[in-house]
Amino acid sequence: MKDSKRWIMLFFTLIFSITLSGIAAAQDGQALYTSKGCSACHGTAGKEPIMPNYPRLAGQNSAYLLEQMKDIKSGARSSGQSAVMKPMVATVTDDEMKAIADYLSTQ
Repeated sequence: MKDSKRWIMLFFTLIFSITLSGIAAAQDGQALYTSKGCSACHGTAGKEPIMPNYPRLAGQNSAYLLEQMKDIKSGARSSGQSAVMKPMVATVTDDEMKAIADYLSTQ
């Protein structure tokens, strides 16, 4: 009986830890989104871009957002407003991009 209680406690501890790490990642993504200047053009939480031709990022697929940021940074994507974005993402690491993309996908 003691072993089953131990496994149950371990299971719930693991679930709790995973939940907290997800919350922390979202908070980090939100802080990064603001500190990296994303909100200046895409608006608070990516919901209200300042120009009609700037994309609304809120609710987009995380993998898609991450791929777009990486493509802009590498130069693989260079059309449209990408030239404006290139200096913005130049100092953003892959991990930071992932956190921002994850955050935006939940908005």
